Amino acid sequence: MKPKKEEMAMTDYTTMTLHTAEPEYEKHFWNGIRGDMHCWDKLWMGRNTLPGAYALPAASQKKFRMELEKESLFRRIGITLQAYRNGSRIFTTDGEKLSQWVAEGGDIPVYDGIEDFTRYPVESHKLVAMFRMDEDFIRDVSFDVESYLIKRLARNFGKAEENAFINGSGTSMPTGILAEKNGADTVTVNGDLKFDAIHQLYFSVKPEYRLKGYWLMNDETSLYLRNLKDDRENYLWRGAADNLLGRPVIISQFMPSVESGIKPIVFIDFSYYWIIPRDTVRIQALKEKFAAFNQVGYLAYEFLDGKLIRPEAVKAIQIVAKNEE
Repeated sequence: MKPKKEEMAMTDYTTMTLHTAEPEYEKHFWNGIRGDMHCWDKLWMGRNTLPGAYALPAASQKKFRMELEKESLFRRIGITLQAYRNGSRIFTTDGEKLSQWVAEGGDIPVYDGIEDFTRYPVESHKLVAMFRMDEDFIRDVSFDVESYLIKRLARNFGKAEENAFINGSGTSMPTGILAEKNGADTVTVNGDLKFDAIHQLYFSVKPEYRLKGYWLMNDETSLYLRNLKDDRENYLWRGAADNLLGRPVIISQFMPSVESGIKPIVFIDFSYYWIIPRDTVRIQALKEKFAAFNQVGYLAYEFLDGKLIRPEAVKAIQIVAKNEE
């Protein structure tokens, strides 16, 4: 007998994870994805609180995470802190007190460790992707539906994540590094962007963050900087093509371009932007909705948050018009 919905919501998360790793769960899940709707009745444990949506099998979830890292630069370089069912707060240490030399027999200073921690509220923002495929196609045994679905979702979710981690407002989505509130610290440039602003931004960042920092900009901004010359027509951006002042340059299409009032360039230590997955990826097959077209629809969910833990570790150039000085 299946448990009631309330009982399913109370199911221990570890138990559910073990269940999705079982061969039977994996077999019924992918048969359901191929259009056999009767298979879903055997997967109550993977449903949790979303009616009709089921967790990816454990092995597929691992493959998805690997593909997602290929699609999202924040996943590759940033910190991912899994917080499934861990309440609504995370704790991070901000303590910077140094050890001290003490003379023999001298007093040893005692610090209150609780002051080292900062509490951050964590949300469970829902990211969705929906697409459909011909039923005859997905029922073809030669078609690797698992590989296709994982790569398709990783591509869709990865791009949406990257955009949110950069430009997200914090309302119904993660807080991006360019957000006005809880986003990066800024260095203001009045008028046109000069190469001097690059030096100003770089040296405004503390040395501890410069050691692991990256430049983040889009292609248009990169081209703009590469075309800047000195009075003798020598290009100012010299050295390795993918480095600027000795630090790597990363291109993202979601960074703003060089226009007045925006932030086209960021210097970031990615270790202080935390990605916080809140649940496993879940998929719902929609056969009846597209039956007239001989198709099966797929609705996928991802639940996560993103936080800039230390704003001073990320600096952005803020361009303002000269008449705004």
